Amino acid sequence: MIPAERQQTLLNLIHQQGIVSINTLVEKLGVSHMTVRRDIQKLEEEGKVISVSGGVQLLERLASEPTHDDKSLLATKEKIAIGKEAAKLVKPNSTIYLDAGTTTLEIAKQIAHEKDLLVITNDFVIAQYLMVNGQCNIIHSGGLVNKSNRSSIGELAAQFLRQVAVDIAFISTSSWNLKGLTTPDEQKIPVKKAIIQSSQKNILVTDSSKYGKVATFLLYPLNTLDMIICDQGLPENAKEAITDMNIELLLV
Repeated sequence: MIPAERQQTLLNLIHQQGIVSINTLVEKLGVSHMTVRRDIQKLEEEGKVISVSGGVQLLERLASEPTHDDKSLLATKEKIAIGKEAAKLVKPNSTIYLDAGTTTLEIAKQIAHEKDLLVITNDFVIAQYLMVNGQCNIIHSGGLVNKSNRSSIGELAAQFLRQVAVDIAFISTSSWNLKGLTTPDEQKIPVKKAIIQSSQKNILVTDSSKYGKVATFLLYPLNTLDMIICDQGLPENAKEAITDMNIELLLV
């Protein structure tokens, strides 16, 4: 059986059972543990499966973006730790972008006291927090308002972001895997792509609970990013693969 046939058989088994152990795959395919692990890694890089302890399963599909209120209740300790680590990368007299999200809000809380800093954001909660508590300068992107996410999306916001020069963009996501970042909301695509083009350094800030999820629209491949800041819950194989892509990985 050639690798492509073997990988398709592996995928068929996962679709049938949802989750399959490596030992079962070794027995069904009649190959070594090493071969099975290589096949899994290839499929994971293609965004088709996700490794779990002792086995492999299908990616979890994200049908809709969680609301801001829902996200604010999840992985709060991890987000605070990520926010603190990310803030260390912000230099005086720089321009940064904070993408809409509750993890990027934690970055805002850490850098609010900085006077010689320009913060650009499409997030109304971040802008409000910095207006009340911060000393830095603020620019909001404007654009179509996403009420549940409390942010601006769409082409108008993207048009503005294409006109700025950003030192560091801190990018958020609700779903990602080794293939890249995805979203179920088509209106987020132009905003995410615009800031990637306008920033010198692009950093994904995300807790590990979002890894292994996939949504309808691919925003960009993972190797578009310069760095990922995540928590220690990220699977070992993902850590290795990210390092192999020459993406700097900071774990908190």
